[in-house]
Amino acid sequence: MKTTCLYLWNKYPENYYPKLDNKKKVTIVNQGGTSSGKTFSILQVLFTLAIEKPKFVITIVGQDIPNLKRGAIRDAQNIVSENKSISSQITNWNSTDKIFNFKNGSIIEFTSYESAQDAKNGKRNVLFVNEANGIDFNVFSELDLRTSYRTFIDYNPNAEFWVHEKVLPLPNVAYFISNYEHNPFLSDNIIQGILRLKQIDTQLWRVYGLGQTGKIQGLVFDYKTTERMPEQLNKLAYGMDFGFTNDPTTLVKCGLSDGVFYGQELIYQTGLTNRDINKLLTECGVTKNDTIFADSADPKSIQELKLYGWNIKGADKGPDSINYSIDILRSYGAVTLTKDSVNWIKEANAYKWKEERSGTKLNKPIDAFNHCWDACRYYALGMLAANKGKGLLSFTTK
Repeated sequence: MKTTCLYLWNKYPENYYPKLDNKKKVTIVNQGGTSSGKTFSILQVLFTLAIEKPKFVITIVGQDIPNLKRGAIRDAQNIVSENKSISSQITNWNSTDKIFNFKNGSIIEFTSYESAQDAKNGKRNVLFVNEANGIDFNVFSELDLRTSYRTFIDYNPNAEFWVHEKVLPLPNVAYFISNYEHNPFLSDNIIQGILRLKQIDTQLWRVYGLGQTGKIQGLVFDYKTTERMPEQLNKLAYGMDFGFTNDPTTLVKCGLSDGVFYGQELIYQTGLTNRDINKLLTECGVTKNDTIFADSADPKSIQELKLYGWNIKGADKGPDSINYSIDILRSYGAVTLTKDSVNWIKEANAYKWKEERSGTKLNKPIDAFNHCWDACRYYALGMLAANKGKGLLSFTTK
C-alpha cells in the first residue's frame, strides 16, 4: 500500500507506548504542516481497519461537506482508485450518502454536523475528525462519546484550540507532529514552495513548514462565512489569476449586497491550459455576458480566452495596486466567503502583512497564500476602483 507519511497505525514513537492501553479506546492526534500527508495517511489506516474488521462503522467528520469533498473525500477516492487490494474489497461508493460499503459489512461514511444535538445520533467504532480546528468542541465531544474503538484527529496548527486544552492532557492519547519531511512523495516544486516560507515569514514557516503550534498574527483581511452567495448582488463579476505548475489558476465570483462584499471560489487548480479554463468557465456557470477581470501580466492567455468568446479584461494594476486594491476591499469591512470556498478560506487564515525581524509590521503583504486574493484584487481594481475616486478603472486590450 502506498504510504505518504508515517503509518500511524503501527509506527508510534517509542515514547508513546507507555501511554497507550490498547484494550481501551485510543485517541490519535496528528498535528501537521502543509503537505505532510496527515489526512492521506490516516485514511489509509481507516481503509485497512474497514477491511480487517468486519461490520466496522467508521465515520469521517468535517466542518462541512464542501470541505470534505475537496479534501478527505477526494483523497479517499484516489486511494481506492490507485489500490486494487482496497478497491476489490469495496462493493460500492454511494455518492448521495457519501458512504463506502465493504464486502465484509464495514462502512466508511463522510458527514458533518451543524450542532451537538445532531451529533448525538448514531454510534461508531472509529471516528476521524478532519481539520478539527473548524469543528466545535461540543460536536466532537458528542461524537467521541459514541465512539468505541479509535478516534483520529488532524489539523493545521494555526493556533491553539480545544485539542490542546481538552484532548492532549487526557490518558491514552498519542500525539504526532508531522511536516513535509515525513512525506517522501512530494514533488520538488511543492517542497521548494514550502521552504520558501522560511524566507517569507517565521510564523508561517513554523505553522505550515514545521507543523508547530503557532498563532498567525497580522492577517490582511477579516472574514466571515456564509452558506451561499446572496441571490441579488450588485456589481457582480469575476476575478481570475493565472497559474500553471506551482501556482493554481483561480477564479472567484464577487459582488456586493447591502454594502457587504461577498466572494466564492470557483476554480483553484494547477496544470490548466486555456482550453481547460474555457471548459471550466462554462461548468462553473459563467456566461459570455459576464465580465472577468484577470491579471494583465498574461495578455496571451487573456487574448486566447477572448477568442473563445469570453468577456475577459486585464485589470490595469497601476502604481501601488496591491495596497490600493486591498484598501478597496477592506473598506467594505469583513469579507464574506461561502463555506465551499475551501482554499480561499485557508488563504484568509494565512495571508498576512510582512514583518521585520523585530516584529514590526510593514505596509506590504507577503507574496504567499494569495492566489484567490489576487483574483479578488483584479475584480476590485476593475469593478470597484471607480467608486473610490482613484481613476484606476482601465483595462489592457492586448
